[in-house]
Amino acid sequence: MKQLIRLLAIPVLVIANSAFTQHEEAVFSYRNQNNRAFTYGEKLNYRVHYGILNAATISMWVDDTAIVVNDRPTFHITAKGKTNKSFDWMYTVRDHFESYVDSVSIAPLKYFKSVREDNYKDIDLVYYDHAEKQMRGKKKNMEMPEYVQDIVSGTFYARTIDFSSAYEGKTYPLNIYLDQKIYNLKFKYLGKETIKSDIGKVRCIKLRPQLVVDRVFKDEDDMTIWVTDDANHVPVRIQTDIWVGSLKVDLTSYSGLLNPFSSKVK
Repeated sequence: MKQLIRLLAIPVLVIANSAFTQHEEAVFSYRNQNNRAFTYGEKLNYRVHYGILNAATISMWVDDTAIVVNDRPTFHITAKGKTNKSFDWMYTVRDHFESYVDSVSIAPLKYFKSVREDNYKDIDLVYYDHAEKQMRGKKKNMEMPEYVQDIVSGTFYARTIDFSSAYEGKTYPLNIYLDQKIYNLKFKYLGKETIKSDIGKVRCIKLRPQLVVDRVFKDEDDMTIWVTDDANHVPVRIQTDIWVGSLKVDLTSYSGLLNPFSSKVK
Protein backbone atom coordinates (compact mmCIF):
# COMPACT_ATOMS: atom_id res chain seq x y z
CA MET A 1 0.00 0.00 0.00
CA LYS A 2 3.03 2.23 0.29
CA GLN A 3 2.98 2.29 -3.48
CA LEU A 4 -0.77 3.10 -3.55
CA ILE A 5 -0.45 6.10 -1.27
CA ARG A 6 2.63 7.07 -3.21
CA LEU A 7 0.35 7.44 -6.24
CA LEU A 8 -0.95 10.53 -4.64
CA ALA A 9 2.37 11.71 -3.96
CA ILE A 10 3.12 14.50 -6.44
CA PRO A 11 5.29 17.84 -6.49
CA VAL A 12 7.34 19.98 -4.11
CA LEU A 13 9.08 23.24 -5.10
CA VAL A 14 12.51 24.16 -3.69
CA ILE A 15 12.75 27.85 -2.82
CA ALA A 16 15.71 29.56 -1.13
CA ASN A 17 14.24 31.95 1.41
CA SER A 18 17.17 33.18 3.55
CA ALA A 19 17.79 36.80 4.51
CA PHE A 20 21.33 38.14 4.48
CA THR A 21 22.78 41.23 6.17
CA GLN A 22 26.30 42.58 5.73
CA HIS A 23 28.94 40.88 7.94
CA GLU A 24 26.31 38.53 9.42
CA GLU A 25 25.48 34.88 8.88
CA ALA A 26 22.34 33.97 6.98
CA VAL A 27 19.16 34.11 9.03
CA PHE A 28 16.59 31.53 8.02
CA SER A 29 12.98 32.57 7.55
CA TYR A 30 10.27 30.12 6.53
CA ARG A 31 8.61 30.86 3.21
CA ASN A 32 4.95 31.83 3.16
CA GLN A 33 3.30 29.31 0.86
CA ASN A 34 -0.15 30.51 -0.19
CA ASN A 35 -2.50 27.70 0.80
CA ARG A 36 -6.07 28.12 -0.43
CA ALA A 37 -6.58 24.40 -1.08
CA PHE A 38 -7.14 22.62 2.25
CA THR A 39 -7.69 23.18 5.95
CA TYR A 40 -8.22 21.46 9.28
CA GLY A 41 -10.87 18.74 9.36
CA GLU A 42 -10.68 17.63 5.71
CA LYS A 43 -11.33 13.92 5.03
CA LEU A 44 -10.83 12.02 1.75
CA ASN A 45 -11.65 8.36 1.06
CA TYR A 46 -10.60 6.24 -1.93
CA ARG A 47 -11.03 2.74 -3.26
CA VAL A 48 -8.32 0.89 -5.14
CA HIS A 49 -9.04 -1.35 -8.12
CA TYR A 50 -6.52 -4.01 -9.12
CA GLY A 51 -7.66 -4.88 -12.61
CA ILE A 52 -11.34 -5.75 -12.17
CA LEU A 53 -10.98 -6.45 -8.43
CA ASN A 54 -11.99 -4.05 -5.67
CA ALA A 55 -8.75 -4.56 -3.78
CA ALA A 56 -8.17 -1.92 -1.11
CA THR A 57 -9.11 1.40 0.50
CA ILE A 58 -7.15 4.55 1.29
CA SER A 59 -8.20 7.23 3.77
CA MET A 60 -6.53 10.60 4.27
CA TRP A 61 -7.49 13.23 6.82
CA VAL A 62 -6.30 16.40 8.51
CA ASP A 63 -6.81 16.75 12.28
CA ASP A 64 -9.45 19.25 13.36
CA THR A 65 -6.94 21.44 15.20
CA ALA A 66 -3.27 22.41 14.85
CA ILE A 67 -0.51 20.32 16.45
CA VAL A 68 2.61 22.20 17.58
CA VAL A 69 5.98 20.79 16.45
CA ASN A 70 9.19 22.69 17.23
CA ASP A 71 7.12 25.66 18.42
CA ARG A 72 5.32 25.90 15.06
CA PRO A 73 1.64 25.05 14.36
CA THR A 74 1.21 22.19 11.88
CA PHE A 75 -1.44 20.35 9.92
CA HIS A 76 -1.33 16.80 11.27
CA ILE A 77 -2.15 14.67 8.22
CA THR A 78 -2.74 10.91 8.39
CA ALA A 79 -2.99 8.46 5.49
CA LYS A 80 -3.95 4.82 5.93
CA GLY A 81 -4.20 2.08 3.33
CA LYS A 82 -5.34 -1.50 3.70
CA THR A 83 -6.39 -4.34 1.45
CA ASN A 84 -9.94 -5.63 1.72
CA LYS A 85 -10.41 -8.91 3.58
CA SER A 86 -11.46 -10.59 0.36
CA PHE A 87 -8.09 -9.60 -1.14
CA ASP A 88 -5.88 -10.40 1.87
CA TRP A 89 -5.41 -14.00 0.79
CA MET A 90 -3.60 -12.71 -2.29
CA TYR A 91 -1.64 -9.83 -0.75
CA THR A 92 -2.07 -8.30 2.71
CA VAL A 93 -1.39 -4.60 3.29
CA ARG A 94 -1.73 -2.50 6.45
CA ASP A 95 0.03 0.84 5.96
CA HIS A 96 0.02 3.95 8.13
CA PHE A 97 1.65 7.32 7.33
CA GLU A 98 1.65 10.60 9.25
CA SER A 99 3.09 14.00 8.36
CA TYR A 100 3.15 17.16 10.45
CA VAL A 101 3.11 20.00 7.91
CA ASP A 102 4.07 23.54 8.85
CA SER A 103 0.95 25.68 8.42
CA VAL A 104 2.85 28.61 6.87
CA SER A 105 5.47 27.03 4.59
CA ILE A 106 3.52 23.79 3.87
CA ALA A 107 6.78 21.91 4.48
CA PRO A 108 6.94 18.83 6.74
CA LEU A 109 8.50 19.07 10.20
CA LYS A 110 7.94 15.44 11.24
CA TYR A 111 7.13 12.23 9.37
CA PHE A 112 6.17 8.73 10.56
CA LYS A 113 5.67 5.54 8.58
CA SER A 114 4.59 2.05 9.63
CA VAL A 115 3.99 -0.41 6.80
CA ARG A 116 3.18 -4.08 6.54
CA GLU A 117 3.02 -5.61 3.07
CA ASP A 118 2.81 -9.40 3.31
CA ASN A 119 6.13 -10.41 4.93
CA TYR A 120 7.67 -6.95 4.53
CA LYS A 121 7.50 -4.63 7.54
CA ASP A 122 9.13 -1.24 8.06
CA ILE A 123 8.94 1.70 10.46
CA ASP A 124 10.48 5.13 9.90
CA LEU A 125 10.50 8.37 11.89
CA VAL A 126 12.07 11.60 10.62
CA TYR A 127 12.39 15.20 11.85
CA TYR A 128 13.18 17.90 9.27
CA ASP A 129 15.39 20.91 9.99
CA HIS A 130 14.83 23.15 6.97
CA ALA A 131 17.06 25.92 8.30
CA GLU A 132 20.07 23.61 8.59
CA LYS A 133 19.02 21.38 5.65
CA GLN A 134 19.36 18.31 7.84
CA MET A 135 17.11 15.35 8.62
CA ARG A 136 17.24 13.44 11.90
CA GLY A 137 15.85 9.96 11.40
CA LYS A 138 15.16 6.76 13.27
CA LYS A 139 17.48 4.92 10.88
CA LYS A 140 19.97 7.61 9.92
CA ASN A 141 20.64 11.34 9.71
CA MET A 142 21.20 12.93 6.32
CA GLU A 143 21.47 16.19 4.44
CA MET A 144 18.39 17.38 2.57
CA PRO A 145 17.30 20.11 0.17
CA GLU A 146 15.41 22.98 1.75
CA TYR A 147 11.64 22.27 1.80
CA VAL A 148 11.97 18.61 0.83
CA GLN A 149 8.63 16.80 1.13
CA ASP A 150 7.56 13.28 2.08
CA ILE A 151 4.89 11.31 0.24
CA VAL A 152 2.05 12.64 2.42
CA SER A 153 3.07 16.27 2.77
CA GLY A 154 3.98 16.39 -0.93
CA THR A 155 0.42 15.51 -1.86
CA PHE A 156 -0.96 18.46 0.07
CA TYR A 157 1.79 20.85 -0.96
CA ALA A 158 1.10 20.06 -4.62
CA ARG A 159 -2.51 21.07 -4.13
CA THR A 160 -1.42 24.62 -3.29
CA ILE A 161 0.23 25.12 -6.70
CA ASP A 162 -1.49 27.65 -8.99
CA PHE A 163 -2.12 26.06 -12.40
CA SER A 164 -3.99 29.04 -13.84
CA SER A 165 -1.11 29.98 -16.15
CA ALA A 166 0.06 26.42 -16.88
CA TYR A 167 0.41 25.24 -20.46
CA GLU A 168 0.38 21.69 -21.79
CA GLY A 169 3.78 20.11 -21.24
CA LYS A 170 4.89 22.49 -18.48
CA THR A 171 6.91 20.66 -15.82
CA TYR A 172 7.27 21.31 -12.09
CA PRO A 173 10.29 20.14 -10.02
CA LEU A 174 9.96 18.21 -6.78
CA ASN A 175 12.12 16.69 -4.06
CA ILE A 176 10.64 13.73 -2.18
CA TYR A 177 12.05 11.81 0.80
CA LEU A 178 11.25 8.09 0.73
CA ASP A 179 12.95 5.23 2.59
CA GLN A 180 16.20 7.01 3.48
CA LYS A 181 16.62 8.44 0.00
CA ILE A 182 15.79 11.80 -1.60
CA TYR A 183 14.52 11.77 -5.17
CA ASN A 184 14.75 14.80 -7.45
CA LEU A 185 11.63 14.38 -9.56
CA LYS A 186 9.14 16.42 -11.57
CA PHE A 187 5.60 16.24 -12.89
CA LYS A 188 3.98 17.45 -16.08
CA TYR A 189 0.79 19.42 -16.73
CA LEU A 190 -1.28 17.68 -19.44
CA GLY A 191 -4.27 20.00 -19.69
CA LYS A 192 -7.88 19.59 -18.59
CA GLU A 193 -10.41 16.79 -18.91
CA THR A 194 -13.90 16.03 -17.60
CA ILE A 195 -14.22 12.49 -16.25
CA LYS A 196 -16.98 10.25 -14.91
CA SER A 197 -16.10 9.11 -11.41
CA ASP A 198 -17.61 7.43 -8.34
CA ILE A 199 -18.70 10.84 -7.09
CA GLY A 200 -20.15 11.94 -10.43
CA LYS A 201 -18.93 13.94 -13.40
CA VAL A 202 -15.97 16.17 -12.49
CA ARG A 203 -13.92 18.77 -14.40
CA CYS A 204 -10.28 17.93 -13.75
CA ILE A 205 -6.70 19.03 -14.26
CA LYS A 206 -4.64 16.19 -15.73
CA LEU A 207 -1.10 15.58 -14.48
CA ARG A 208 1.71 13.08 -15.11
CA PRO A 209 4.20 12.62 -12.25
CA GLN A 210 7.65 11.18 -12.76
CA LEU A 211 7.84 7.83 -10.97
CA VAL A 212 10.72 6.08 -9.24
CA VAL A 213 11.32 2.89 -11.22
CA ASP A 214 11.60 0.13 -8.63
CA ARG A 215 9.96 -3.13 -7.57
CA VAL A 216 6.51 -1.55 -8.10
CA PHE A 217 6.75 0.79 -11.10
CA LYS A 218 8.32 -0.30 -14.37
CA ASP A 219 8.37 3.05 -16.20
CA GLU A 220 8.66 6.64 -14.94
CA ASP A 221 5.76 7.80 -17.17
CA ASP A 222 3.25 5.07 -16.27
CA MET A 223 0.94 7.19 -14.11
CA THR A 224 -1.79 9.79 -14.73
CA ILE A 225 -3.52 11.81 -12.02
CA TRP A 226 -6.74 13.85 -12.26
CA VAL A 227 -7.31 16.59 -9.64
CA THR A 228 -10.36 18.83 -9.34
CA ASP A 229 -10.28 21.94 -11.51
CA ASP A 230 -11.22 24.21 -8.62
CA ALA A 231 -9.46 25.77 -5.64
CA ASN A 232 -9.35 22.46 -3.73
CA HIS A 233 -7.25 20.47 -6.24
CA VAL A 234 -8.48 17.22 -4.69
CA PRO A 235 -7.13 14.06 -6.38
CA VAL A 236 -10.15 12.33 -7.98
CA ARG A 237 -8.51 9.52 -9.92
CA ILE A 238 -5.08 7.94 -10.32
CA GLN A 239 -4.27 5.31 -12.92
CA THR A 240 -0.98 3.49 -13.26
CA ASP A 241 0.63 0.39 -14.66
CA ILE A 242 2.80 -1.71 -12.35
CA TRP A 243 4.99 -4.76 -12.87
CA VAL A 244 2.11 -7.13 -12.10
CA GLY A 245 -0.89 -5.40 -13.65
CA SER A 246 -2.61 -2.03 -13.29
CA LEU A 247 -4.13 0.04 -10.51
CA LYS A 248 -6.90 2.62 -10.43
CA VAL A 249 -7.59 4.74 -7.36
CA ASP A 250 -10.94 6.58 -7.23
CA LEU A 251 -12.28 9.15 -4.76
CA THR A 252 -15.42 7.78 -3.10
CA SER A 253 -16.26 10.42 -0.48
CA TYR A 254 -15.04 13.72 0.92
CA SER A 255 -15.87 16.19 3.69
CA GLY A 256 -14.47 19.32 5.30
CA LEU A 257 -13.20 20.89 2.08
CA LEU A 258 -11.95 24.46 2.37
CA ASN A 259 -13.75 25.59 -0.81
CA PRO A 260 -16.95 24.63 -2.65
CA PHE A 261 -16.58 21.57 -4.91
CA SER A 262 -17.27 23.77 -7.92
CA SER A 263 -15.72 21.43 -10.48
CA LYS A 264 -18.44 18.85 -9.97
CA VAL A 265 -20.82 18.90 -12.94
CA LYS A 266 -24.49 18.92 -11.93
